[in-house]
Amino acid sequence: MPEPFGRQSFDNPKKAVAALQALYDRNTKFLRDSFAALAAAGGDNSKRYRAFYPEIGVTTNSFTQIDSRQAYGHMPTPGHFSTTITQPGLFESYLVEQLRLIMRNHGVAVTVSESTTPIPLHFAFLEGTHVDGSAAERIKRPIRDLFDVPDLDGTDDQIANGTFEVAFGEPRPLAPFTAQRIDYSLHRLSHYTATTPQHFQNFVLFTNYQFYIDEFVARARDLMASGGGGYSEFVEPGNVVTKGGQSAPSEGVAPPRLPQMPAYHLKKPNHGGITMVNIGVGPSNAKTITDHIAVLRPHAWVMLGHCAGLRNTQALGDYVLAHAYVREDHVLDDDLPVWVPIPPLAEIQVALQEAVAEVTGLSGYDLKRIMRTGTVATIDNRNWELRDQRGPVQRLSQSRAIALDMESATIAANGFRFRVPYGTLLCVSDKPLHGELKLPGMATEFYKRQVAQHLTIGIRAMEKLAEMPMERLHSRKLRSFSETAFQ
Repeated sequence: MPEPFGRQSFDNPKKAVAALQALYDRNTKFLRDSFAALAAAGGDNSKRYRAFYPEIGVTTNSFTQIDSRQAYGHMPTPGHFSTTITQPGLFESYLVEQLRLIMRNHGVAVTVSESTTPIPLHFAFLEGTHVDGSAAERIKRPIRDLFDVPDLDGTDDQIANGTFEVAFGEPRPLAPFTAQRIDYSLHRLSHYTATTPQHFQNFVLFTNYQFYIDEFVARARDLMASGGGGYSEFVEPGNVVTKGGQSAPSEGVAPPRLPQMPAYHLKKPNHGGITMVNIGVGPSNAKTITDHIAVLRPHAWVMLGHCAGLRNTQALGDYVLAHAYVREDHVLDDDLPVWVPIPPLAEIQVALQEAVAEVTGLSGYDLKRIMRTGTVATIDNRNWELRDQRGPVQRLSQSRAIALDMESATIAANGFRFRVPYGTLLCVSDKPLHGELKLPGMATEFYKRQVAQHLTIGIRAMEKLAEMPMERLHSRKLRSFSETAFQ
């Protein structure tokens, strides 16, 4: 192991994060160097190599009422709280802000130390590192005999789910995710999206159609060519970067084929821009990508996609602003029971409605002609119409559903679960209950017309949210009885 790291106390958040970074860099370098030395020497020894994640802790001793108007930044009760930390450089702004709020609200210092959680070798390598298979083969003993490897027993969402039980004498969690849970998701993000986590922005749009991505890419490239329009870079899969003022990429290599859920990032400083992800179709994909993006602690995510209109009064191309959800997706049933209500968030709802009004030029009563607010149902069976429809149709009617899709409730429910403000704005693309489907040729024209407007609305809504004070955007209604101090 590296030399022991003595516990240090800080009353300056930037110095605390710098100490976390130094400790993390030292311990991960120890693991990388040890692996390289073993591979170079054809290692076959009885040693085991281990280094630990950094840990940050804070203790409060008073029940003094603090300003709890903000949803985070304070401990619910006196006691000792801690969390393991990974990649402090990636999370620098986030960590500094969380620690600043804690120090301000409680008037206490924070401590930086080594945790008792080993860093898995796989998570010690730098982003983009390629480990030659022959190097590992030169190590005679199994890797698990020599290094710690990812431990799924300790990689879970019990804290976020509210099911974590603190053992007697153990510290309470300071953050919703542990270091190893975050590392797991950071590696999955690179795999699923073909872009590194550092490019993800704090305002995320999800879609279930490539048409939206094509339109987003075209607009972003035009923005870059014309100077950026307030955005600094545009990043595509393969970490292909086009900078503001340039008409062609300056770095990165496009992958030979797109990943499962490609991501595109219209960047601003401090991650203040917009990320758009094509999640494909279905609740499983929707859960997978939001499980992983959640560890980046974004400020909002919104679903833009197509849906089935369930009311005869709706027309193709009308918008649906979700106010409630019927969850028949089932992928989150074990993490968030279906009896848990998923409330609408006023800040997101208002931003979406205002964006629709601005882009369409309609307002007030006239806006009701093209947009309806109501319940969106999400189902896990794309071909539900081919079964006996009486049950589903009755449930849809009783729930007052006005639209049906396969992703929106999943994204909203995971936003609720992970305390990420969420919203949904869908576009009616067919009306299966009323026999109104797009005829050949109609589809192409429909997508050209509606996708462009719909995306414009989504981007405008995200820009509105980005202009909002974060203490207003992050709602207290997403917080449970005993919450973590970190956002």
